Amino acid sequence: MNATVTEFSMVSMIVNASLVVKLVMALLLAASVSSWAVILKKRQMIVATRRRSEAFEAQFWASADLGALFRTLESSAAPSVGMESLFEAGFREFSRLRKQAGIDAAQLMEGAGRAMKAARLREIERLEANLEMLATIGSISPYVGLFGTVWGIMHAFIGLGNVQQATLQAVAPAIAEALVATAIGLFAAIPAVVAYNRFSDQVGRLEMRLDTFVEEFSTVLQRHAAALRN
Repeated sequence: MNATVTEFSMVSMIVNASLVVKLVMALLLAASVSSWAVILKKRQMIVATRRRSEAFEAQFWASADLGALFRTLESSAAPSVGMESLFEAGFREFSRLRKQAGIDAAQLMEGAGRAMKAARLREIERLEANLEMLATIGSISPYVGLFGTVWGIMHAFIGLGNVQQATLQAVAPAIAEALVATAIGLFAAIPAVVAYNRFSDQVGRLEMRLDTFVEEFSTVLQRHAAALRN
């Protein structure tokens, strides 16, 4: 019975709020829905990238023929992500330069390194996409909600000027309606802030793993380049 009354009271406070407060609530609810859509999509992306990178890393060190591994990735219908994209870009450029006459080992490594650097930047940009949106929602939502609350309270006190006797019973409903805006602002902000911090840490860890792979793969390519020179 109490839950029903509480639910009805919350709905009533939203319905009876002033137009400005309603607009603030609608904006905050839209921000909350958008942030949750980003959170779910970003979590799926990061988990998939981490798992595919771990699987590829094991496959890379177990493979005796990097050319065969490259052809397998190139023929795959799924786009390369994580370490796969770095390997594919580096090995493609290494193979292309190797076919040119007069290319020494240093030029081979420089070309492959540039290709992997560009692929790494694209991968980090993909992983960090929409994180700034979570940061923005997390930082401004409480202030937007506070604006709605201040406006609602101001509207409530202005309304008291039209009554002969100001009582708590007269002003309390309007103040409660205004405070809902702050509550919705916190509801939108807290998950966005938590998700942003968590995803930023996870992307940072993936970035370090990509940097480590670039160094290790460069060492392998350097051995191949030295063998071609000999």
